[in-house]
Amino acid sequence: MNHPWIVYLSAYLGVRVHHARTAPTRGASAVEWVIITAIIAGVALGLATLIRTLVEQQQSELQQNFGDGGGGGGAPVEAP
Repeated sequence: MNHPWIVYLSAYLGVRVHHARTAPTRGASAVEWVIITAIIAGVALGLATLIRTLVEQQQSELQQNFGDGGGGGGAPVEAP
């Protein structure tokens, strides 16, 4: 099939692949991005764990101080 778009895309991808394989700093750049991404993901995971732990501690403290919270939120009681 020699449709012009297929020929164009094939040539374009060929040039891009050739450039990616022959560029001297391409590999180092990819490794740097992986390392930076891993560091950011680790920090985000650490912060999420810390926040979750603090919230769970506060929740257990509130439950100990207030118990069931007075039983509110039930159906309204009709007056006689």
